[in-house]
Amino acid sequence: MIKKTSIILLVIAFATSCVSPKVYKELEGKYNKLKNENRSLQDENETLLSAKTKVENDLSKLQKLYDDAVSSRDKLQSDYNATKASYDNLKASYDALEANSSAALAENSKKNRELLAQLEAKEQALATENQRLNTLKKELDARSQRVAELESVIASKDAAMRNLKDAISRALTDFEGKGLTVEQRDGKVYVSMENKLLFQSGSWAVGSEGRRAVEQLGSVLAENPEIAILIEGHTDNVPYNGNAQLSGNWDLSTKRATAIVNILQSNSNIKAENLTAAGRGEHAPIATNDTSEGRAKNRRIEVILTPKLDEITKLLNDI
Repeated sequence: MIKKTSIILLVIAFATSCVSPKVYKELEGKYNKLKNENRSLQDENETLLSAKTKVENDLSKLQKLYDDAVSSRDKLQSDYNATKASYDNLKASYDALEANSSAALAENSKKNRELLAQLEAKEQALATENQRLNTLKKELDARSQRVAELESVIASKDAAMRNLKDAISRALTDFEGKGLTVEQRDGKVYVSMENKLLFQSGSWAVGSEGRRAVEQLGSVLAENPEIAILIEGHTDNVPYNGNAQLSGNWDLSTKRATAIVNILQSNSNIKAENLTAAGRGEHAPIATNDTSEGRAKNRRIEVILTPKLDEITKLLNDI
């Protein structure tokens, strides 16, 4: 357009040099008109360029909106497909459960009844066991009480025997060092008197010194009527040949035990039923028979004092 205008101007300039004023005026009018048209065209062109730029910008925005819409659509389609698959799976599971619901309910009901029956059986067994435990506890408590009573009785008996031993030791103090010993063992009191204190060799007659010792022992025993009194006669292993009336050491040991019983029985406060005489012969030695000292220890009378055990026996039977 500009090139064309320039050509026209050149033509006009050339023509003015050789045309009349009238023609010049006409040409100048045409020039001005063309100039105005050119300006109008330029303005229109700028307006069109501006509109083009705006349209291009709008198109770019629309393209972005379109691309975003396509992306959203694709995501929505993917979500829809996943939701549809989940729905189809749930519906299939629901249909299967609905189809099997009657059988499942019946099976569960049967299992519940079985479990309930087992629970009731276990509750009954537990109640029975608790009752048995309560019974056992009462029995245990009762036995524990009887054991405590037994221990108390035994302790009382032991204390009584210690007191008896001490009383006998005090009563027989005069005979210390004369073949007499007093010991407490296994809940019993043992009073051992060698024959040299009591008898002549081969005799069962008690000498005066021995009688006095036995009588003093009897005075203590008379104060303890609940004591069982066992008198044992013992000899050494030398065969007895002193008297035709005796068959041997066993017979001699029995005669000597009986002689001690007779002395004790002379005390009216000693119950005859508490007295027992026994002959042991040479069969329960406390020392060797190979020496004279050992044989002297074996020739002895042992008075074994035992507390009455009726109360203890009853408690033992009750346990």
